[in-house]
Amino acid sequence: MGEFFMCRDVDTFPLIETDRLILRKIVKDDANNILKYLSDKEVMKYYGLEPFKTIHDALNEISWYQSILNEKTGIRWGVTLKGEEEVIGSCGFLNRVPQHYRTEVGYELSRNYWGHGIASEALEAVIRYGFKYFKFQRIEALIESLNIPSQKLVEKQGFIKEGLLRNYEFTCGKFDDLYMYSLLKQDFDKLQKKKLSM
Repeated sequence: MGEFFMCRDVDTFPLIETDRLILRKIVKDDANNILKYLSDKEVMKYYGLEPFKTIHDALNEISWYQSILNEKTGIRWGVTLKGEEEVIGSCGFLNRVPQHYRTEVGYELSRNYWGHGIASEALEAVIRYGFKYFKFQRIEALIESLNIPSQKLVEKQGFIKEGLLRNYEFTCGKFDDLYMYSLLKQDFDKLQKKKLSM
């Protein structure tokens, strides 16, 4: 599963490389690409925001990525195919709680690339990075009860469904029930060993 590059310079955003992908920092020049996929109502169906309408929506999203990085509460990578600059999705951590070694993971992908294992490849790389470099013990995923593809995606990575959080979020004018999924470091390590032995 590709190589990992961590830039030790604190001012340098860590780059992650997998077999097919480069995960990199999202910058203002990526706003048009982000607007393209985050204006798609299917991509935004479970995102918790209305589909984006203007370039300002995309720039605000990029500002949020920078703010969670500055505040050390999260980090979001842009997903790109090797040899191509276009950002086709994002994946990363939010709501980090360093003293408890836990975080949440979030992701989305342009609909043009659904069904090719790209989200799975990006998610596995980000999870691996989190356990190795951030020393997480627990990574959580909060997923709407109707979002079956996302549930299958995290289950493939070894996440366990722990329960239903009823009316946990109020987004787009409605209360959402969310499933709480978690992946512990020892479970991830065990799964990776199993994959290597196959």
